[in-house]
Amino acid sequence: MVLMTGDQYIESLRKRKIVVYLFGERVENPVDHPIIRPSINSVAMTYDIAHDPKYEDLATATSHLTGEKVNRFLHIHQSTQDLVKKVKLLRVLGQKTGVCFQRCVGMDALNALSIVTYEMDQKLGTEYHKRFLEYLKYVQSNDLMCCGAMTDPKGDRSLRPSQQADPDLYLRIVERRDDGIVVRGAKVHITGAVNSHEIIVMPTRTMREKDRDYAVSFAIPSDAEGVFFIYGRQSCDLRKLEGMEMDLGNPRYSGQEAMIIFDDVFVPWERVFMAGEYEFAWPLVEYFSAYHRQSYGGCKTGIGDVLIGAASTVAEYHGVAGSSHIRDKIVEMAHLNETLYACGIACSAEGYRTPSGTYMVDILLSNVCKLNVTRFPYEISRLAEDIAGGLMVTMPSEKDFKHPEIGKYVEKYLKGVEGVPTEHRLRILRLIENICMGLGAVGYRTESMHGAGSPQAQKIMIERLLDIDFRRGLAKTLAGIGEEAKKPS
Repeated sequence: MVLMTGDQYIESLRKRKIVVYLFGERVENPVDHPIIRPSINSVAMTYDIAHDPKYEDLATATSHLTGEKVNRFLHIHQSTQDLVKKVKLLRVLGQKTGVCFQRCVGMDALNALSIVTYEMDQKLGTEYHKRFLEYLKYVQSNDLMCCGAMTDPKGDRSLRPSQQADPDLYLRIVERRDDGIVVRGAKVHITGAVNSHEIIVMPTRTMREKDRDYAVSFAIPSDAEGVFFIYGRQSCDLRKLEGMEMDLGNPRYSGQEAMIIFDDVFVPWERVFMAGEYEFAWPLVEYFSAYHRQSYGGCKTGIGDVLIGAASTVAEYHGVAGSSHIRDKIVEMAHLNETLYACGIACSAEGYRTPSGTYMVDILLSNVCKLNVTRFPYEISRLAEDIAGGLMVTMPSEKDFKHPEIGKYVEKYLKGVEGVPTEHRLRILRLIENICMGLGAVGYRTESMHGAGSPQAQKIMIERLLDIDFRRGLAKTLAGIGEEAKKPS
């Protein structure tokens, strides 16, 4: 059983014949491209941490299929403790990278498919679960990086997939063959797509019978014929080409999103996990979304820890750390951050065993977790920006700071408290800018809003799962106007 190191993971990426476009040009060497490489470094951390004795219990698990040690990102949850360990691991990785480390989506896709393929086989007599387990053994034994690809372009969102003027605006099956299927379409803003060995595709919404061709799930190598990637831009991304690492704020790590194009891609049957079973499209979306909304209670709190530390540090460098209003803001940031973590732990601890044997989180609480994530990181960022001050977005560049003539003026006039180098003050301000507004925003601020679904998606699920009749019964009983309702088992 392979358990790769970060360096081995990076080297394994060089063996792919992946097709990537960035700024209108094909990238011949994605692994060493200055814009892409920091996001690869983030993924590498998920491999290195599995070899750290301090985090071995969090970062690895025992495969329920082979009994071998595997990276937790390839593990199928076998207990509520597994669910809790997942959240704890994600928080540690957020602390170590300060960005999105990109493997959560693949992990959540694997676990959702382990449930839904079992349910399909039980009801329909298919062999999807058997196929899935063989695929799982393959990715576990090779310690592969899997990305999950769910979101379609969607076109006119008032129309269903089969009603679109362009039928390819949702990924679909265009041909069924004896040896497999051919698919066409795209998946958008896919986390870690270019850094993956494998792409796990899922439908993005409920489907009806007329949408049958769009109810499709499969796995494909990232360098499969007909697959190519268009790299997504991020705010301040050109700074990575300037060679001024201080201006990046977090020079080693970043997140990544890309559009994946499937241009009539052949998928062999052994890698197909759904092909027209439209009634199971929604359960797959629901289970995946629940797992991924749980994930945010870990990764976002880890990044929040970094931001809280940066805000507290810059307050010291400004000479205002002892001010009561600063202390109050730091406490409020911590309160919001720990509330997110509490939600992630709660939905994990309240998880349950499904008939497949895979443990699912409490879906109501996972949606509450993610709805809080759409709000709290914005307030945490606002408070950090408040403490940082305007210099965060007006300071000169590293080139100015190191300039032989004007550098001494930047050094002199942008100094804070005595004993702290000006460079340290500027670096911590750039880190705050990175997380709140720049390259890190895709992994913290903006992703907190739209990753794993927008706020309205969580509200819909909360309303659907909220047993309002039970709560009405509680109130009526205490008011003396009715019998207490029984809570469903």
